[in-house]
This record gives sequence, structure tokens and C-alpha cells, in this order.
Amino acid sequence: MILIENLTKKHGAHTILDDVSFKVSGGELVTIVGGSGAGKTTLIHTLVGAEKIDSGLIKIDNYAINKLSPAQIQAYRRRIGIVFQDYKLLPKKTVFENVAFALEVSGHDKNFINQRTTDVLKLTGLEAKRNSFPRQLSGGEKQRVAIARALVHAPELLFADEPTGNLDPENTAALAKLFLKINKSGTTIILSTHNKEVVNILGGRVITLDKGKLISDKGKPTTK
Repeated sequence: MILIENLTKKHGAHTILDDVSFKVSGGELVTIVGGSGAGKTTLIHTLVGAEKIDSGLIKIDNYAINKLSPAQIQAYRRRIGIVFQDYKLLPKKTVFENVAFALEVSGHDKNFINQRTTDVLKLTGLEAKRNSFPRQLSGGEKQRVAIARALVHAPELLFADEPTGNLDPENTAALAKLFLKINKSGTTIILSTHNKEVVNILGGRVITLDKGKLISDKGKPTTK
């Protein structure tokens, strides 16, 4: 599903990602770890087409991400889910409306939008909060809304950049378990974090970056 070859990204004279290469198969859950400045967020941004790379290749389901036009990038993003640390919720819309809005702008009919949004709110444990506004939610609940919004298109691939960065330990553990649940439903997940508790809960494959270099890839599936 995902092929990254010799990915290099620079900011001026500073190298943010240095010749990074790895593959991810469909259905995997991959955690990207590393200290501050390791390149985790930049890597996620390049994979979703938010930042250009200087050299190398990013290929996702036959999309060469680094070669797409702005219009093609937008089409690609409609096929994936993206969750960032800042929730980006619409303050004047309810939980239900925030999640449903992602389908409304794509032109889906009302019955489909209502059913799909209800299903996703159930998956993320937000049924009781469907009529609440963002100002009435906790940090953990706001992040669940952001995850629900990312899932409402039923993407096969979900990216999450430090999704538990603003949360307390209890909500962090709950969110990590939600990502496990989403992955078990068949969604491929690439998630960056600096939180060891998240890594321990998720288990599986862990890629470590240090100063832009890939220094470890543990739990990588073996090819038979």
C-alpha cells in the first residue's frame, strides 16, 4: 500500500528527513516515534501531501504523492483520514454536524449522511454527545470527534500526528485503544507519538526516527 524510498526533506541547510525508506502493507498499524526534532510530524505531513520533499519517492496506492498537482492532492486527501493534535472543529456546529459536514461537502444524500455519521459516532463512543458543541466537550471528546470526522469517509488509510499530545493519561489510553479498534476493522494506520504509553498499548510495528534518520524498524512483518 505504501512505499517510501530515499525520502529527503530539508529546511534551508537543515536536513529534516534524511534518506528515509520503508514499506507499509495494507492493514498494518505503524507507530512512528522519536524525540523532539526527530522528523515525525514532517514525515506525516509529507505523506498526506502537506509538504513537498526534496528528493525520493512517496507512493501510496499508485499515487506518487510528491508528483501530484494541487487538485490531485485534494482528491487524494478525500480518500484518506487525517487526525492532527489540534482538533480543528467548527465551534458553531454540534458533534453530529462537525462529522456530517465532511460528507455534506462531498455531495452525499441526507439519508446516507445521517446513517454513516450515526455509525461513526457509535464506533467512537460519542452517541451521547451528538448534540453537544465543541465548547462543551473535554479534550478527549474533541479528539474523538476529530477521529470520527476522519473516519466518516470510510478511508482505508488513516494518518494521526501526535493525536494524544494534549490529553491526560486516562484519555490517552482510551484513544490508543480506539485506534486499535479502528485498525482491527481493517483500516491501515500510521501514527506518530512521543508517548511511551501509547506505544505500549498499540504494540506492533514501531519505526524510530532520530535527527531525520530511520534508526530502527521493530515488529516489521516478515515476507513469506
